Amino acid sequence: MSTTDTLLLEPSAISPTKRIVGELLRSREIAVGAVLVVVVALTTIKSPDFLFSSNGWRDLLLTPSLLLLLAVGQAVVIITRNVDLSVGSTLGLTAYFTGNLFVDHPGIPIIAVFLLGLLFGAFLGFVNGFLVTFFNVPALVITLGTLYIYRGIFLSWAGSSRINASDMPSSFLDLGTKQILTIPVLTIIGLVVLALVGYYLYTARGGRELYAIGSDPDAAVLYGLPVKRRVLGAFVLCGALAGLAGVVYAARYGTVSSGAGYGMELQAVGAAVIGGVAIFGGSGTVWGAAIGAFLLVTINRALPVVGISDFWQRAVVGALIIAAIVLDRVLSARQARRLVAARDETREQ
Repeated sequence: MSTTDTLLLEPSAISPTKRIVGELLRSREIAVGAVLVVVVALTTIKSPDFLFSSNGWRDLLLTPSLLLLLAVGQAVVIITRNVDLSVGSTLGLTAYFTGNLFVDHPGIPIIAVFLLGLLFGAFLGFVNGFLVTFFNVPALVITLGTLYIYRGIFLSWAGSSRINASDMPSSFLDLGTKQILTIPVLTIIGLVVLALVGYYLYTARGGRELYAIGSDPDAAVLYGLPVKRRVLGAFVLCGALAGLAGVVYAARYGTVSSGAGYGMELQAVGAAVIGGVAIFGGSGTVWGAAIGAFLLVTINRALPVVGISDFWQRAVVGALIIAAIVLDRVLSARQARRLVAARDETREQ
């Protein structure tokens, strides 16, 4: 065994406890979560009803549930060094599709509506993924186009009509307000999806390959990874979660008009980036994207409570996104310098 191999196999001089504490302190997810806690605490001090009113706790958990689903799907796509700008249109189109299922097929089981919404969204995501992977067109261009195509189909289909609460069964609409142990059902659905996707990315070979593809797509091809299949799967998953968000939207609000989901694609990208998902792919977690979704929605609810105008609400969100991207680049450059220094030190020894 060579000297270099011996050095590489030496155990770390840092104790496991210190190593874990150090990793936690450097965690982007914990940092964003701490900011979320501070925002909730300061707003609650200003107005206790923000958290302690009859609806305060429920709204704190329920309102971000839609963006949570979109952010999880968006994070998976961004990890592969792509982006899906059509998720807002997919959400709106699926929400209207959901309402029409109840209108055209009274008595249809609710579970069937959820499954059909998932499949419908997955199909729209498949279209995106197919065009991106097999025609080698940048995802930004393809999904910008499908954003307008899906929205146009939605506007042509819905026109000036809308789905009203009276068109949907009360058992479905109850999902928008029902709680289990003070936690809204729609939030539980979002958390279950988050756990499943997070577990897949962390433990499954396919999930780890998504990170490898995002880190260096050319190297992933040379290594023999199924790049096109994985990227296509990421878009299908993102579309399916946007479809699920559409069903959740219909249950949450009870009405669906042609404006449903408008602009939510940028919020989904913002939530993922703020939560630590690198915009250039290869790193980040869906846990961080979920916390970013909660932070974005909570800030939008908190700033009016403390008397800040709508303009500054948008400015704060924009500043958060820019700060997250700058921090990501700074940390990446710092990590690169450390790796180069470690390599040079090893060569000298």
